[in-house]
Amino acid sequence: MITHRSYTVEPWAVRETELNLDVLAQSESVFALSNGHVGWRGNLDEGEPHGLPGSYLNGVHELHPLPYAEAGYGYPESGQTVINVTNGKIIRLLVDDEPFDLRYGRLVRHERVLDLRRGVLERTCEWTSPAGSTVRVRSTRLVSLTQRAVAAVAYEVEAVGSRSRVVIQSELVANEQLPGASGDPRAAMALQSPLEQEDGFASGDRLRLVHRTRRSGLRVAVAADHVVTGPERTTTRSEADIDVARLTVTSVLEPGQTLRMEKIVAHGWSGTRSLPAMADQVDAALAAAAHDGWRGLLDDQRAHLDDFWDRADVEVDGDEEIQQAVRFALFHVLQAGARAERRAIPAKGLTGSGYDGHAFWDTEMFVLPVLTHSAPEAVAQALRWRHSTLDEARERAAQLGLGGAAFPWRTIQGAEGSAYWPAGTAAFHVNAGIADAVLRYVEATGDLDFEREAGVELLVETARLWRSLGHHDHHGVFHIDGVTGPDEYSAVADDNTYTNLMARQNLLAAADCVERHGREAQRLGVDEEESAAWRDAAQAIHIPFNDELGVHEQHAGFTRYQRWDFAGTRPEQYPLLLNFPYFDLYRKQVVKQADLVLAMYTCGAFFDDEQVARNFAYYEPLTVRDSSLSACVQAVVAAQAGHLRLAYDYTAEAALMDLADLEHNTRDGLHIASLAGTWMALVAGFGGMRQDGEGLRFTPRLPERLRRVAFRLQYRTRRLHVEIGAEKATYTLLAGPPLRLHHHGEALTVAADEPAVRAVPPVRPRTVPRQPAHRAPSNR
Repeated sequence: MITHRSYTVEPWAVRETELNLDVLAQSESVFALSNGHVGWRGNLDEGEPHGLPGSYLNGVHELHPLPYAEAGYGYPESGQTVINVTNGKIIRLLVDDEPFDLRYGRLVRHERVLDLRRGVLERTCEWTSPAGSTVRVRSTRLVSLTQRAVAAVAYEVEAVGSRSRVVIQSELVANEQLPGASGDPRAAMALQSPLEQEDGFASGDRLRLVHRTRRSGLRVAVAADHVVTGPERTTTRSEADIDVARLTVTSVLEPGQTLRMEKIVAHGWSGTRSLPAMADQVDAALAAAAHDGWRGLLDDQRAHLDDFWDRADVEVDGDEEIQQAVRFALFHVLQAGARAERRAIPAKGLTGSGYDGHAFWDTEMFVLPVLTHSAPEAVAQALRWRHSTLDEARERAAQLGLGGAAFPWRTIQGAEGSAYWPAGTAAFHVNAGIADAVLRYVEATGDLDFEREAGVELLVETARLWRSLGHHDHHGVFHIDGVTGPDEYSAVADDNTYTNLMARQNLLAAADCVERHGREAQRLGVDEEESAAWRDAAQAIHIPFNDELGVHEQHAGFTRYQRWDFAGTRPEQYPLLLNFPYFDLYRKQVVKQADLVLAMYTCGAFFDDEQVARNFAYYEPLTVRDSSLSACVQAVVAAQAGHLRLAYDYTAEAALMDLADLEHNTRDGLHIASLAGTWMALVAGFGGMRQDGEGLRFTPRLPERLRRVAFRLQYRTRRLHVEIGAEKATYTLLAGPPLRLHHHGEALTVAADEPAVRAVPPVRPRTVPRQPAHRAPSNR
């Protein structure tokens, strides 16, 4: 999409210079605004035309049955789907009785700008109605990063050339009509009219609607207040009906005169609070927002983002598209988690309904590492949400005959939301991802209160699952059989290397943690015998290796499978999951997304440089990247193996996943994990950053195309700036006490006002591996 002539490449904005209805749904995702609690897709102010209307509240969902042709024990019976809640962003316009609809009349000019510094979506357009009246419309929209419940719009209409009678209708609308169901399993289930009205209110400039979901029983309240300025004799009238509350403003504008409306919208939901309590909640949120008004919201938004960019900015010299893309990525990752506050961070954030609004392992393994070093408070909240769902996870483990907790493959509120599916049901590695996120967060922040209050229990219950899921054979070797790793083209396999290595880390970390927190261990019933069993399992865990080929196996026996017929697979048959049966995929050497390669990043201490090179060379020709999670991981490990040009190509693929709509499903929402992977590719790939018990390690190297990459990050109480050039790297401490780190294995200490400069060693030349036919990344 970014390659269309209407989209410009700028370092701090995404700009659309004309309206393109053929990519309207994609642009609605790109221009979405969110704070992790409230999400507004980038629909046009007037509501129509639209691709996919979308207003979301994190956690608000509806239940639906999961039918099976044949029932089975342990099959989840109820699914969860995110719903489009009451839409508060609609502002309709009539000009001399003609609806302002950009499909009719003549559109003279139309521009939208997502401003990444100010956190707003701005729109300017000039339109001539079929009857010949011309108006200029300007709007600015934001979802507040500082006031969790609040979003707002400022909307202006100016008469151009002649006197015009204008009518603005500001609305709250529930149960909007949605597009029909899609055959793509990655799209959402279409639930029509999921909300039942309980209350409608309109008085003066105040509107409010309260609804309740039919099955999940969640109460949703949305209210709006308005400030209207215009010529004399401007009038207002408000009304409420079923599913609609409306403020109508009427005025006559002389040429050059403007009618302006500032609309502040408050949102709330609860599964327990009463109708009066919910009405009071959103009214109170409006009162708080009105205290500072529209200008105050804008100022607070800019201040919040100024602080964020001071902690998180990434600079790229030599590729303007990647520079724009990484800031776009960081902005949307921040939006996904900033105010989620003990709710999940869905795979699409709150930018669309793809994957039914579910959260997966993506959150812990891709999104939280970025936020750990840029907005760590959001990470603590996301992990506390996981902690709050432990009862459901324990119940699921017990249902499966396992100990500890089995966290769901996909969920909104904590229960498993996926129908039985071998690749998902057996993907226990989500447990290890949660444990890994706990370890990363505590190591990076030193937040021992979190570790004591939530981290210990998460580590203990995930370790208990691994100990019960695996077993020692007659030689004492510990195996974890019948699992699915990150690669969903392999399912119910034995000893998946990624899973086993991550479980090993999880088991050892849990044993260490209970030693540090004896009181919590006692409360959880952990004794020395149990923690010793964790250590025994970890130290004896089996890691499959093919001695003849000299490579680690993705899982036991993987390298003896028949290779997929890549030469006989046509380009249009990708992604394979939409064109071939899983039964065929499971029996072949074909990899949907980085699996063993991901293990070399997350558990890098287990592999030496030669193993990394050989493993990468073996799995690269098998990996088709039918998942948006793959390119960023391949970028990181390609850079580690010395294939810098290939790493650069993969970095671009991750960065442009949505801006270029590479998977042709950006219409359903952004790929938040792939966006996070852009940071991963630049910082962990070209920066070579790794975090372990001894602090931060860097092995920076740049591809020829990039002249310079610089990034900022938080670690403990420090803010660090790392600048990488072709021949040297500079480490500058921006705030905090001296920091010890490693550069290409050399220990050094960085202090304030004393940057450390080190040479970047040359890359050892290696033969660059090929990719499957038709699946090489675009050559930059």
